[in-house]
Amino acid sequence: MTSLHGLAVLLCQDWSRADDLLQATMTKTFLHWSRAAAADNPDAYVRTIMVREFIQEQRSAWYRRVRLTDRPDETAAAVIDPDSALDLQAAVAALPRRQRAVLVLRYYCDLNVDQTAHALGCTPGTVKSQTARALTALRLVIGPGYSLAPARQAETVQPTAQPSEVTGNA
Repeated sequence: MTSLHGLAVLLCQDWSRADDLLQATMTKTFLHWSRAAAADNPDAYVRTIMVREFIQEQRSAWYRRVRLTDRPDETAAAVIDPDSALDLQAAVAALPRRQRAVLVLRYYCDLNVDQTAHALGCTPGTVKSQTARALTALRLVIGPGYSLAPARQAETVQPTAQPSEVTGNA
């Protein structure tokens, strides 16, 4: 349940909406439990329900009319570089819903292209193109040298052998 909530938070970018999405996902799973239990991978089945529910919710007229814009600040868990994490979060939140869903499934849920395509109900080519577009958009916003890793102090390491000695080229 915790991993599903984490997925919902990444998709929605909002704790309260993530709770609502998780509740809707669990309700649909309960209503169709026989299908979920018969699935080869019940976890993937439930993730698919969640992603499709997220996309459907964003298409609804209610979402466009009732959108909270002034919400209290949410504090995240300890992050190595808070400024970079906030930049990344804002950049991901600005992506279109399909591109955001593709990135979350590919890189957070660690699904391959075919599994992501199945979860989204599209072709693998669409997943690849949406991934490429999303990553390009993120690179434009946050820059090419972006990293969440802490900055290391420069250490000079002397190579043990010259490249020509390793390859045998003179």
